[in-house]
Amino acid sequence: MRSADSHHFPGLTRVADKAALKPQLVHYYFRTMDDLFMEVFRRRAEEGLQIQAAILDAPHPLRALWNFSTDSTGVAVTMEFIALARHRPALRAEIARYSELFRVGQLAAAEQVLARTEYDVSRIPAVVVSVLMTSISRVVVMEEALGVTAGHAETIELIDWCLGVLENEAADRAIGNVRGRSDLR
Repeated sequence: MRSADSHHFPGLTRVADKAALKPQLVHYYFRTMDDLFMEVFRRRAEEGLQIQAAILDAPHPLRALWNFSTDSTGVAVTMEFIALARHRPALRAEIARYSELFRVGQLAAAEQVLARTEYDVSRIPAVVVSVLMTSISRVVVMEEALGVTAGHAETIELIDWCLGVLENEAADRAIGNVRGRSDLR
């Protein structure tokens, strides 16, 4: 039943069964599980980039970006793909490529908000804000999935406060209501 060429059939056959499709149809579009992983990752990443683009137009883009970054389902799926990529160089390269694209959007959101404040970006540049938001959101979501929550409430409270200070100052300056120096200086 198994030919020398069919080492990938059991995985794709299970996918076909779960999707209530004929295995031949799945095999027609995806020769290997790696092909299927790559396509699923690309579709999710493209959807994420579209959501992120819409976030840039939100009234509070950094907060919207934080909320997007702390979505437990999204982070869990991303971490699964990262685990798969450990032994799949093509998937690893694709994840890195999309991560850079996401970073561009995150950086744009941070720059947009910081440009509307009097905050000294030489102290914490927009790219650092982006890396911190990405890192903290992933760690919090991963640890919560494991049942580890020590320090999370305090960290989230600090992030909320920082975002509030930055975005409120940006909003105030946009309407000409300058309250003075930022609390983050």
